[in-house]
Order: sequence, then structure tokens, then C-alpha cells
Amino acid sequence: MDKPIIVCDLGGVLINLNVERCTSRFRELMGEENLRNALGLDDDGEGVKAVSVANRQLMADFERGLISAEDFVSEVQRFCKAGTTREEVTGAWMAMLADLPEDRLDYLHRLRHEGYRLYLLSNGNDLHFHYINDRYHLDRCFERMFLSQEMHIAKPEKEIYEQVEAAIRPRTAVEDERQPVVIFVDDLPQNRLAAEQTAGWKTCASLNELKQVLG
Repeated sequence: MDKPIIVCDLGGVLINLNVERCTSRFRELMGEENLRNALGLDDDGEGVKAVSVANRQLMADFERGLISAEDFVSEVQRFCKAGTTREEVTGAWMAMLADLPEDRLDYLHRLRHEGYRLYLLSNGNDLHFHYINDRYHLDRCFERMFLSQEMHIAKPEKEIYEQVEAAIRPRTAVEDERQPVVIFVDDLPQNRLAAEQTAGWKTCASLNELKQVLG
């Protein structure tokens, strides 16, 4: 059987996130009540990483590419204090991104060199993704990148796993038993569970766990 196919999340697996810094910046710009109303942030900031629970669905729409970055910033700006600039809103949003340790990139490059097929599957948004890709050249690490803002669906919706599965592991009746295993690396348990139930993927919560599985 071929080497396992690796499907990897971005935020929380590759790039470190600083949700507290992002939340603090927005709290300064809009206050606590608007922070919840506009962005759907809960006490631990999980709203910025999972599907938004805000009634406005602003985060969910941005994550799915249903609104542009410009419209997202403009909509958030409406909830901010008078005089808040677009640059301040964008800066607060970008404050969520911390760093992408070099050893993680090195590991991805080593896996590709060893013949593993690597794919990215990320719930993201254009502002964050373009910054990360321009800085770290993720397109050199992965055979293909599946992004929620381009697919207009997001984890843990079953359709996103079905589409990725069909693209990376197309099946025929003869080949079914010879299909390589897919290992999905994602830090959120609901995303891993959906991948297991929908596509039959094996899952890991981190790159360190992946290293142990691959030996």
C-alpha cells in the first residue's frame, strides 16, 4: 500500500494563534457587548476559530468566502467606536496570528521529500491566508490547498470532507481496497470526528502526534 496521504489544518496546527491578543484589541475598539454581537466571541475566544455563533453570522460568512475582506472590515467597523479606522480594524484582526515555527515547515518539506502527498484543509479567510502564504510560502509545502473561503463550506460540515476525499483519493470498484490511508491533522475535536465519520480518515491532533504515528 502507498504511503498515507496527509491532510493538515493551518491555524492551531501549523501557525500559532493569539486569540487573546486579537480579542483584547477588538475589545478596545468596540467594547465587550459589541465584541460578542459583531464577532460572536465567547469567553475563550473560540468563536474566532470555530463556526461563529453570532446571530449575524458575520464570521461564518467571511470564513466561507460569502463576503469579501473589504465588506468584512466595513461591517466590523460599524460596531466600533466613532473614529475607528479600517486600518485599526484590520490590525486587530491580524493580531490573531502569532508565528509559524520553522521546524514545522521543515517537517512538511521532509515529508514531501520522502514521498508523502500533503494537502492543506483550512477554515480561514482571505486576510489571514494571504498574509500567511506570502510570508511562509505554504504553496511550496502542499500538493493542493483546500480553503473554506474558496469552497464556500467549512469544517465540520460533511460536504467539505466529501469534496476533499473525492479530489485526493478518487475511487473505483477495483481500486477500493488499495487506497492509501488518509491522516487528518486538526486541533479541534469536532473537525476530527466529522472527518472520521464522513470520510473514514484517521486523525491526529498535532504534528507531534503525526510524527509518532508515522514513526
